[in-house]
Amino acid sequence: MTHMRLTEFDFLLPKELIATRPKVPRSNSRLLYYNQNILRDLSFFDLPDQLKTGDLLVFNNTKVIPALLHGVIEETDKSKEKWNRLEFLLTKRLTVNQWLCLCKPIKKLKLDNHIIFSNDLSGKVVDRQKDGVVLEFQYVGDFFLLLAKTGQMPLPPYIRKFRSADAQDKDDYQTIFSTTIGSIASPTAALHFDSNLMERIEAKGIKICFVTLHVGIGTFSPIRTEYICDHIMHEEFGEIDLATSEIINDALTSGRRVIPVGTTSLRILESSATKSGHIKHFKGFTNIFIRPGFKFRVASALITNFHLPKSSLFILISSFVGLEVAKKLYSHAITNKYRFYSYGDASLLIP
Repeated sequence: MTHMRLTEFDFLLPKELIATRPKVPRSNSRLLYYNQNILRDLSFFDLPDQLKTGDLLVFNNTKVIPALLHGVIEETDKSKEKWNRLEFLLTKRLTVNQWLCLCKPIKKLKLDNHIIFSNDLSGKVVDRQKDGVVLEFQYVGDFFLLLAKTGQMPLPPYIRKFRSADAQDKDDYQTIFSTTIGSIASPTAALHFDSNLMERIEAKGIKICFVTLHVGIGTFSPIRTEYICDHIMHEEFGEIDLATSEIINDALTSGRRVIPVGTTSLRILESSATKSGHIKHFKGFTNIFIRPGFKFRVASALITNFHLPKSSLFILISSFVGLEVAKKLYSHAITNKYRFYSYGDASLLIP
């Protein structure tokens, strides 16, 4: 298991199955149900019928920031500015005003360059690092309000190949549970939940709770090593407060199923799990990389979208249900034209 090649997690996906917009309403997407070799093609709105009274759904309450900015290098000769347009993706907040950013095209940037994003927001290049550049932002007022006005939603590259982000994405790419600012990608499994579905979940006596994992640049970063054991994940900040850990532990102790909604919820749960199979209060960074051989201590099932080939997320799915089963599920999804990736359809996996 420890020396599995990345190529073992590859598969072919027709590009027409990459979803570029979500279904409306959200719960109208499809759901592939898997339970110990039983496969069913369902609607996501059918989810409560597949769950038990007392099951605990664990949602990630992170909120995506409009982290994609377009700006120009300020020039004394204003006619040159149109040739110096740049794209920045904010990836990590370093101080109150400084952010680590990815930049395209980075070759144009020099230290001390002044970047104009809008009349109210600008930045100065104060450092260049292996993982990008450090911008010190200059503004008056609330930074995140200015970002909401100036920035775009950081859609994944596989969507941006087909179209740019627009105003609709500021709603579509945010879950209805998003309360804690900090992600540059959405916990996409939760995008399928809307108020009507939540009413049905509550009516059946299915419990819910919330954890936080701020999704970082690692969600976009491809694995570049031949063997998956050599890959190192980027760190991401997460939190499970004491009250939530008690809710989860009560479910575990009483034999009720704990079902993470999305791989981000799963990763923060397993990051905080003890060897005895309980959850402890957690606040800090995790770079957990779940690969075949991993011992799951918390999750009984998983709700998740369909992921990229050779990605850390498909490797996680392969760890949860087994590589052979994962490939069987994805083959079924492709044959039956499920929609893939962030705005695509979902699966309920019960190994």
